[in-house]
Amino acid sequence: MELLRKWLGHPEDIYNLLRFKMGGYRAVMPRVDPDSLGCGLRTCYHYLNQTSRSFAAVIQALDGELRHAVCIFYLVLRALDTVEDDMSIPLDVKVPMLHEFHSYLYQPEWKYMESKEKDRQVLEDFPTISMEFRNLSKLYQDVISDICHKMGVGMAEFLEKKVDSEHEWDKYCHYVAGLVGIGLSRLFSASELEDSIVGQDTELANSMGLFLQKTNIIRDYLEDQMEGREFWPREVWSRYAQKLSDLAKPENIEMAVQCLNELITNALHHVPDVLTYLSRLKNQSVFNFCAIPQVMAIATLAACYNNKQVFRGVVKIRKGQAVTLMMDATNIQGVKAIMYQYVEEIYQKIPSTDPSSNKTQQVISSIRAMSLSGSSMASRHHYSPIYLSCAMLLAALSWQYLSTLSKASEEYLQAGEN
Repeated sequence: MELLRKWLGHPEDIYNLLRFKMGGYRAVMPRVDPDSLGCGLRTCYHYLNQTSRSFAAVIQALDGELRHAVCIFYLVLRALDTVEDDMSIPLDVKVPMLHEFHSYLYQPEWKYMESKEKDRQVLEDFPTISMEFRNLSKLYQDVISDICHKMGVGMAEFLEKKVDSEHEWDKYCHYVAGLVGIGLSRLFSASELEDSIVGQDTELANSMGLFLQKTNIIRDYLEDQMEGREFWPREVWSRYAQKLSDLAKPENIEMAVQCLNELITNALHHVPDVLTYLSRLKNQSVFNFCAIPQVMAIATLAACYNNKQVFRGVVKIRKGQAVTLMMDATNIQGVKAIMYQYVEEIYQKIPSTDPSSNKTQQVISSIRAMSLSGSSMASRHHYSPIYLSCAMLLAALSWQYLSTLSKASEEYLQAGEN
């Protein structure tokens, strides 16, 4: 009955879960008809669905030829990332591979059969991916090749280098995520679905990627520690502990939470850029593609802020909450309302004794100002009493049924967890 109590505390989640399950997801994330694709593209979309349930959904909702360009872009970067992650590849082999990976796009026969990673199929069947890459228009090819080259060089730089300063944290996040935002923005403009300024303003595009990457790094502290990975910047965590792993010790929880809050405050500085970027978009499918991960990120940061659970387990947003975010983040005013809601949530949790409290309040003030501009900021949840009554009755009668969402719905909801 605990699940039922949670739902009764969030009736809008119940209503949107019902809407989503009964077909609302098609309005946000329509899927590609595989029968309309050639053999090579069909294989690429198969790999896309295998390697990323969350990105597969939003990519396949994009309009026209942009969808195929972004699908290939994702698979090329997934292949590059698989090389970087594979610890069985010696450094003297891996570093040149990362530097030269962009050139493999123009080598029809190139493939790599020695990987031990779970996504190795994108390397083993790279000829299919590279063939579809070469079938794209030259505008798309140039963007994908350029970003692949820059990312490979950046990945090689950080193979044996830890993230020390906040500047290096920004640099690392730029290589692995900011460049993705820049590349996607250039693809949006190349498709002519968006104005040229979207692809030209690399600072805003970079912030889009940094906000998502920093959120993932912050949330995944414990998982990364268990896997022997460290992405929190030493410049910050060294003020709170001797070793990054010390933050997970129960006796250090107060200092650990203060470190967490400082990093979340750092990430929040990207939100004004995110709002400016999204305000420029005019194509609905591109807007949904960009906005949904961003609102998931702000909700995740709100859940993590001042939360000891980050150092004890996994912090995730509710599935009903994820659905509500997806249904609401379809226009800039909806996104502003969501951002406002979650920064207010963070504001209410700021401890007066927290060393970063002043900085946190300042960045929240700037986000508030942008969120309020041009908006009456009415509540996002205008559900009539009869809707809410029906939803709560349905929850009481069939909560167990709703707790096991269909496999298709689960795939869409993974966007809130990844």
